[in-house]
Amino acid sequence: MSVYPENYLSGKSTFIAGGTSGINLGIAKLFAQLGAHVCVMSRSQDKVDAAVAEIAAQNSDISVKGFSADVRDYDAVSEALKVGAEAHGEFDIVISGAAGNFMAPASAMSANAFKTVIDIDLLGTFNVLRAAFEVSKQPGASFINISAPQGAQPFFGQAHVCSAKAGIDMLTKCLASEWGVSGVRVNAIVPGPIEGTEGMARLAPTPEARKFVEMSVPMRRYGSTEEIGNMAVFLGSEAAAYVTGCIHYCDGGQTLSGGGALNPALLMEMTSKK
Repeated sequence: MSVYPENYLSGKSTFIAGGTSGINLGIAKLFAQLGAHVCVMSRSQDKVDAAVAEIAAQNSDISVKGFSADVRDYDAVSEALKVGAEAHGEFDIVISGAAGNFMAPASAMSANAFKTVIDIDLLGTFNVLRAAFEVSKQPGASFINISAPQGAQPFFGQAHVCSAKAGIDMLTKCLASEWGVSGVRVNAIVPGPIEGTEGMARLAPTPEARKFVEMSVPMRRYGSTEEIGNMAVFLGSEAAAYVTGCIHYCDGGQTLSGGGALNPALLMEMTSKK
């Protein structure tokens, strides 16, 4: 449920890469609910069509556009952003949230598997933000990366993701430093375990693993996509006009425990249970 007044983002032009599922779709739906015009992008045309139809059906007063493109392909990403800007105007808010993940110890991971996650997460984030810089409001635009706890803490079976997310966090700070003079803000959100997402289904697929994750969170529960969306709305709005270069944790305090939720033997043992 939104904590913001009706039409809080009325008329804003927004773009969400990876916006057809999970956390990013939740953000897109909240933006639309608050009156923003929305563009979503992902690789799957079927997912794009389904997301656009769902958002449009719930929000008849706003414009929704969808694009099928791979974040690893700069030209395709740039074209999607240009077309979206032509439809809705220069972007006020851009979200980069496309990501890849799987559980695998480094000794069992191929070089190509490692590279794939780096390319989707880190290169993809650069591609989205670099292309968005050309078609966003200056001053006034807000760019938001969706990172993960792995960016700051080592997690077993996640060397590829830890490396990619650490890069995203540093890229966030670098771009905030460089682009501040243009009036473009760049921040990141680090979600904790979020209900109903593919990522948590992969990382904690059994009841035992889920319970272990919940117990690692001081608030003793999974978060919701709406709660991440509420933070994205704040960072994208004028309420955060002097906030840039920050990594914002929205995780129920999970990182206070040092990332124990995905600790080596325990989670691997739980994950392997049938």
